[in-house]
Amino acid sequence: MRTAGALLRHELRLLASLALWLTRAQLTDGGRAFGYARGQGAMTAGLVFVCVIESLCMSVLLRDWPRTHHVVLALDVYTVVFLLGLHAATVVRPHVLEPDALRVRRGAQVDLRIPLAQVASVGRELRMTHTPAAGELALPVGSQTTITLQLSEPVTHFTFLGRQREVSTVRFHADDADALVTTLRPLVEEVRRARTVPSTSPGPPG
Repeated sequence: MRTAGALLRHELRLLASLALWLTRAQLTDGGRAFGYARGQGAMTAGLVFVCVIESLCMSVLLRDWPRTHHVVLALDVYTVVFLLGLHAATVVRPHVLEPDALRVRRGAQVDLRIPLAQVASVGRELRMTHTPAAGELALPVGSQTTITLQLSEPVTHFTFLGRQREVSTVRFHADDADALVTTLRPLVEEVRRARTVPSTSPGPPG
């Protein structure tokens, strides 16, 4: 039942993302957006093209079986809408840098809010392979990640089916990774300095 609910919510998010994409809107909540969809746009376009060609071929092969043709056509249309929804979700849900946190996203599946106070280091790191490891979360786009965050304290990540994971290393991709790292580092340093400034206590009463 939980799996069915998660799948349904995901489908609804994809449809909502498709509507937002058509209106050129983004879900940023006032923060600064950093996109990551460019790395998979060509692959998505290729898959949609293959689905359209397959649908045309099946229309010819099933022209003498109209009922079967209608079923296959419906499945093909759903597949195309699903693929477009996946791409739309990555466009309208970018990474968002807020004054006190970074929201790392991947489409409609992941929206991880990381307080800047818990970021120990920000690194520009290109990785093409990602071996699952305890305490690490990798969100590749086009099979690559370009930024690595090391956290001083773990954050809680909820998987697609709602399972909790504590992660202290987050690897993700951004189309302009240099700009994100350059913007993020000073904010992390500023938050760190603010936390280490000693508080001034009042002197003894005169």
